[in-house]
Amino acid sequence: MSLFGRVALVTGASQGIGRACAVKLAEAGASVALAARNQEKLEELAKTILANGGQAATFVMDVGDEQQIRSGCKAVLERWGKVDILINNAGITRDQLVLRLKRPDWDEVLNTNLTSAYLCIQQVIGSMLRQRWGRIVNMTSIFGQMGQAGQANYASSKAGLIGLTMAIAREVGSRNITCNAVAPGFIETAMTAGLPETFRQDALKQIPLGRLGSPADVANAVAFLASEEASYVTGHVLNVNGGMLMG
Repeated sequence: MSLFGRVALVTGASQGIGRACAVKLAEAGASVALAARNQEKLEELAKTILANGGQAATFVMDVGDEQQIRSGCKAVLERWGKVDILINNAGITRDQLVLRLKRPDWDEVLNTNLTSAYLCIQQVIGSMLRQRWGRIVNMTSIFGQMGQAGQANYASSKAGLIGLTMAIAREVGSRNITCNAVAPGFIETAMTAGLPETFRQDALKQIPLGRLGSPADVANAVAFLASEEASYVTGHVLNVNGGMLMG
């Protein structure tokens, strides 16, 4: 799956799944715009990619801030002249039972996880339309498909990304632009590292493959959807969950 000549923008690229996606896309030949809040981690990642013969540049961006999205995407377009691939990966959690869930925690999660994806798409879609080629991949979650107690805000944001994915797929499909989603299950990341061991063991019992996923497992799926080989796949949610959710 060659991505030589393509420019990919990855949000939340500084760690976890986003980092793995950036590395995988760079390995496939894409020039990767690394976007996240932590400049130090972004620069470390860029050095790693460059040392391995890839192309990357860093763009400090808090996707919870609309102005930073606008200025960050503008900087990427100025740097490379286009964006071929957009990976909307940035996301946060603010877990709480709905009875105690505060409005600011609802708003922050929806804004960061869902609204930012719409804003990023809006900023780069013109470039894709002009060249009549584009790949948009939204990072949803198994909990956007099946729900999760204590995560009404997170599950809602991820379910919303699925709806956004399908709407955009219909809207721009005639211009050779695809829009898909990847729905990870339990993945070994900083976000899941703090889960209680009992919760972790219960989760493993629900996974037919008997293990948690790795960021690389998700990155492989993302790279496929970003490639020419996936040119006839759009509006699809690709599950990467070890078989935890079927049907």
